[in-house]
Amino acid sequence: MELNSYFTDIYYYLHPTHEQTISHQSVRILQMIQKEDDVTVSFVSVALKISHNTASEHIKKLVKNGWIIKNRSEQDQRKVYLELTSAGIAVLKENTELDELKLQKALNKLKEDEKTQVIQAFRLLSEAAK
Repeated sequence: MELNSYFTDIYYYLHPTHEQTISHQSVRILQMIQKEDDVTVSFVSVALKISHNTASEHIKKLVKNGWIIKNRSEQDQRKVYLELTSAGIAVLKENTELDELKLQKALNKLKEDEKTQVIQAFRLLSEAAK
């Protein structure tokens, strides 16, 4: 699809320089924690279609790196929820978002009405994806 080609061009030219080595699977887990409510090891296991033990091992590495923490539910002590740390947010931003300066340079090449169109189009697509 043409949109995928444009999307990969945008990410290729406007992505930030990666300073941390992180697996794709780990980035996906960090994204889940950012985008979903009440993420647990079981949630990750089901979402990624991996075993509970494999999900647990990935999460242990993310905890060890200081990118997430585990919080036990006050209502149900058996439940443990995952939360991003500030370091985890930074790593996620670096691995999933566009470089702010590169993006601003590209947007500055557009007319005001074109910038508005781009933002509206991405907002609409984001809302449809959710």
